[in-house]
Amino acid sequence: MMAYDLSPLWLSLRVAVISTLFVFVVSLALARFMTRRDFFGKSFLEALILLPLVLPPTVIGFGLIVLFGVNGPLGMLLEQWFGFRVVFTWIGAAIASFVVSLPLMYQSVLAAFEKVDPRWENVARTMGVSEWRIFRTITFPLAWSGILAGLILAFARGIGEFGATLMIAGYIPGVTETIPLAIYFAYEAGDMEKALFWVLIVSSLGVAAITWVNYWRKKTAVRIGRE
Repeated sequence: MMAYDLSPLWLSLRVAVISTLFVFVVSLALARFMTRRDFFGKSFLEALILLPLVLPPTVIGFGLIVLFGVNGPLGMLLEQWFGFRVVFTWIGAAIASFVVSLPLMYQSVLAAFEKVDPRWENVARTMGVSEWRIFRTITFPLAWSGILAGLILAFARGIGEFGATLMIAGYIPGVTETIPLAIYFAYEAGDMEKALFWVLIVSSLGVAAITWVNYWRKKTAVRIGRE
């Protein structure tokens, strides 16, 4: 195969890493809140969080354009206050990756938190331990395997995002060209060899991520069984 410009790979990794970091923080906060609170409208809020799982990517992209476009409320705010635009930038690609990967991470973290025995936390409370310290020293370590699995899946989903990214970030080689966009436009141009090259790259990343998650889960199950 020919030597290709690897900028789509580095851009995809940057977008996936940044979006995953934000997904990590937001998912922890949301899952912690949802497992500890019962309130009117909780099911509706959770449906909104999980909505990107069932929406077509074009719908997500359209919603992001409405919010972050030149005439959108958040788009105008960011341009007036910070002097930059989201549309047709790699930041737009990162936001798209964040939106589509958040539900995956949220589900993994929520399931991990629900498996933590609340008796351990209650014992700590009777000893006067603060809620933050309980979370940091008890809840988070016990839920770590599920959280880590969610991180890997969210990262892989961020790398593979296409539809919403194309709508909000567009296709600008060297600026917003992620691996999925590189595959699509290489195919459109009839460059099957280049498209195949990027297909193999992104497939390898996906297989590695899923294999690692399965290995970690089996290892965790064996350890729990022994204990």
